[in-house]
Parts: sequence; C-alpha cells; structure tokens
Amino acid sequence: MKYTEEHEWLRVEGDVVVVGITNHAAEQLGDVVFVELPEAGTEVSQDEEVVVIESVKAASDILAPLDGEIVEVNSPIVDEPSKVNEDPEGEAWFFKMKLEDMSALDDLMDEAAYKNFIG
Repeated sequence: MKYTEEHEWLRVEGDVVVVGITNHAAEQLGDVVFVELPEAGTEVSQDEEVVVIESVKAASDILAPLDGEIVEVNSPIVDEPSKVNEDPEGEAWFFKMKLEDMSALDDLMDEAAYKNFIG
C-alpha cells in the first residue's frame, strides 16, 4: 500500500487503485456520521476534493490522491458511515480509480515512511 500526507491509503488491484483513509485518520475524525461519494465516471485531478466526510468532531474533504477517473464507489458506506471507523483500511474504502499514470504511485509514501510521518 501507498500513503499520502492527507492520510489516504492506496492499494493497487490489477489496473485500478482502491482509495480510503488510514486508521490514524479515522481515529482523529471520531465517529463518522456522513459520507458523500463522487459518481463513477468522474475525472479527477490530484488534490481535487472528491469525498465529503462528516464526523461528530468535524467535516473533512478527502482529496484525489492522483490524476485519474473514478470507476467505482463504495455505496454501502453512505448508508452505514460508521463502517469508516470500524474498518477504514479494509471494507470502508471510498472509491476505485484508474490512474492516468501508474508510475505516479512511486512518489507516495510506503508504510514505513507513513508511520514515520505520523510519528
């Protein structure tokens, strides 16, 4: 898996990348009560707001980690946003995307670098 400084994780599955938030981010947010996902087919640019997430503490925007197209969204977390707290690095992924350039993943942190980043 790869990680961003915005506490997102990316996992490559074939020719798509699955994107979600890290355990650390879910803990910082507190209880998630609302998730708004983008539509499949949406073209996104790196750092563009793509997901809105609200918790009892705050509202946050999840940014596109890289350039590409959203090809699938995880609709069940819209109906059950608490899943984001229960399994943020597993079943509670936000979206899958086709990257414009898969080599862009090389610029992101690996697990060791992310653990060092959150220190």
